[in-house]
Amino acid sequence: MNSRYSNVLTIALIAGIVIILIGVCVAGVFMMRNNKLNQEEADAVEQYQKNVKKNNEKVENKENTQTGEIVQPELNGESIAPILTTTNTIADSGSNTNGDTKKTATYKGFPMVGTIEIPAINLKSPVLKEASKKSMDIAVGIYDGPGLNQVGNTTIAGHNYRDGRFFANNKKLVEGDKIYITDEINRKIVYSIYKIYITTPEDSSYLDRDTEGRREISLTTCTDDTQSRLIIWAKEQ
Repeated sequence: MNSRYSNVLTIALIAGIVIILIGVCVAGVFMMRNNKLNQEEADAVEQYQKNVKKNNEKVENKENTQTGEIVQPELNGESIAPILTTTNTIADSGSNTNGDTKKTATYKGFPMVGTIEIPAINLKSPVLKEASKKSMDIAVGIYDGPGLNQVGNTTIAGHNYRDGRFFANNKKLVEGDKIYITDEINRKIVYSIYKIYITTPEDSSYLDRDTEGRREISLTTCTDDTQSRLIIWAKEQ
């Protein structure tokens, strides 16, 4: 009887050790994957900022001889990370019929219009042109508003993933924390958080508000229980 009991304990101990080892392995793989994804986002941010800076320097103070307007920088495809590519698109110039093109950066296949950095939560992420169901699996994106670093309120949406990516750590932010937004023409503007609150998923009042001629951004994500929305307002410093 004692021998049988001892065998059962031995088997249970071995099974416990195996389960622990499997758990450690799974956690390790999960952590490595998460670190890789975070590094990809950080690399894309760095490459994007380098390229817009380089091109901005090239065209600085040069005038377009046809229109007399300052030529805006184009994203350079040189020395760019594999996950960050450039494509030629027709320039959006209203009545322009010359078929001009400009280079548009894409991150993992989605158009990218800038970057967001929040040092307080160690976040560096591309900002995609649109926050669609598919694009939000890749990065954060513009949900509403005039665009990055434009006058008015621009809302950026991101998932609250359990692995800590995207806007998962927004709940740790406090009033006064800084948000850095870099756009397509190399403007890097610092925004200071001044309001944080939780609201219902149906509440969209924060999207359209009077900023009194200032640049502002709103960050929106779901709460940990997915039942509500965490909203953050920040204004140009």
